[in-house]
Amino acid sequence: MNLKQKIKNIIFCALKELEIDVNEEDILIEIPKKRENGDFSSNIAMKLAKALKKAPVDIANDLVDLINKNKEIEKTEVANPGFINIYLTDEYVFSGTQDIIKKQDDYGRNNIGNGKKVDIEFVSANPTGILHLGTARGAAYGDSLANILSFCGYNTTKEYYINDAGNQINNLGISVKQRYNGLCGLEENMPEDGYYGSEIIDIAKMIKEKYGDNKLNEDLEYFKNIAVDYLLNIIKTDLANFGVLFDVWTSEKQIRAKGRIEESLKIFDEKNLTYKKDDALFLKTTNYGDDKDRVLIKSDGSYTYLVPDIAYHLDKFDRGFDFLIDVFGSDHHSYVSRLKASIEALGYDKDKLEVRLLQMVRLLKNGEMVKMSKRTGGNVTIKELTDEIGKDCARYFFSQRSLDGQMDLDIDLAVKKSNENPFFYVGYAHARICSILNDANLKGISVNTNIKNIKDADSKALLLKVYEFEDVVSLSAIKKEPHLVTNYVYELASMFHNYYGKHRILTDDEILSSERLGLIKTVQITIKNALRLIGVLAPDKM
Repeated sequence: MNLKQKIKNIIFCALKELEIDVNEEDILIEIPKKRENGDFSSNIAMKLAKALKKAPVDIANDLVDLINKNKEIEKTEVANPGFINIYLTDEYVFSGTQDIIKKQDDYGRNNIGNGKKVDIEFVSANPTGILHLGTARGAAYGDSLANILSFCGYNTTKEYYINDAGNQINNLGISVKQRYNGLCGLEENMPEDGYYGSEIIDIAKMIKEKYGDNKLNEDLEYFKNIAVDYLLNIIKTDLANFGVLFDVWTSEKQIRAKGRIEESLKIFDEKNLTYKKDDALFLKTTNYGDDKDRVLIKSDGSYTYLVPDIAYHLDKFDRGFDFLIDVFGSDHHSYVSRLKASIEALGYDKDKLEVRLLQMVRLLKNGEMVKMSKRTGGNVTIKELTDEIGKDCARYFFSQRSLDGQMDLDIDLAVKKSNENPFFYVGYAHARICSILNDANLKGISVNTNIKNIKDADSKALLLKVYEFEDVVSLSAIKKEPHLVTNYVYELASMFHNYYGKHRILTDDEILSSERLGLIKTVQITIKNALRLIGVLAPDKM
């Protein structure tokens, strides 16, 4: 029951009856902060005052007479300077419980995406080491967004781009080869830009244990392939344990092998968008809003980092996606304009690519920042975080904040089994409802979805909060902000805990008890569905 849309439609019909021309989407419906100011409120009268050359209060009063004719409306009041406060009937509000309980896991689902194809590329860390803390935040965001978009009718693909070509992979192969040389008693000559993580030594040890010194004469390609496969397997395992499974793993080597780079450069050349300067090849990205032209091929003949990215996005667009979402680190801020300019230069709409920038995460313990991994000596790994606080808790904490703001993750708070911990607080609301429903079942009291006898304002307010879920899901998909769902479910859990503290669910009055069970069942369904969207399992007991 999308109540905001219902109220919007009622006001729109009233405006039409008054022969006032307005777009329905321009009618703003809000939920008043104070319950006494109505279930819903609109400022449409104030927005129309200038155009109609009429006082907002007079416009509002004209609308009220027509709004009150609707059977769903208990009363409508006008508040200065022209707000229209609308109160719904109890009968109409409580009638929606049946629909929620019937839908179960589908409650909140909609089709605003209408089957549009969207590709979300996230994580995409180079396979040169183990995934760390910042990557975990991006993984939580991308996976949650994919869940929400799919729930809203989009045909969603989760994609990981494997940078398995280029100089960083050469350095990876050299690093493993040199560590292997050292294990075989030879001198190590680690490259200046080499990789020194403990996982590099692990790969060298694996080769030594399996083949002894028989691989000393292998070429660099052998060590590169061994290293990439080994590290990619760890990455996939760590992500799976974090609840993130990708639909597509795209290899840079494959993009290059398909000739996509040459195809991109040909398109630019045919459009006369490239030129030579100082033995380097430049792309005229300033034609498309970039602050300067960008180098494609350096004077030594090697590609810049931008070139395979252009080829990769050409490949994505050619796969028929309606729009693309890339999740990059905050250090890519200046990279966005050149990438979008390059896409436009290829002949595609640059606005079909949206880039979300991932801000830093600080891990706190005992009030101090944790910088170092116990195992690797580098940044804390995604596996260490998951082992410390659990996948669900980590996913919840990451999903609390907008991606564009820095965040602190307090380990001490995350492991607390108290209401101070928002993850525990929300999970406990779901578990508490499960316990009540189990208790009712043992007592032979069934869930009644046909609520006729509950009249109190607290019950109505709780159910109105449940109905907000549909709007929150839609808004989260439109804005691409999963934290809206997380914030909402915390508010719903808080309302339930307060409700439980004031109202006994199971009493000697079996009819009233069964109806209250119907009410809290809608809360349980909503909490479960909201948590599922952010990749968190709602606990049945705690």
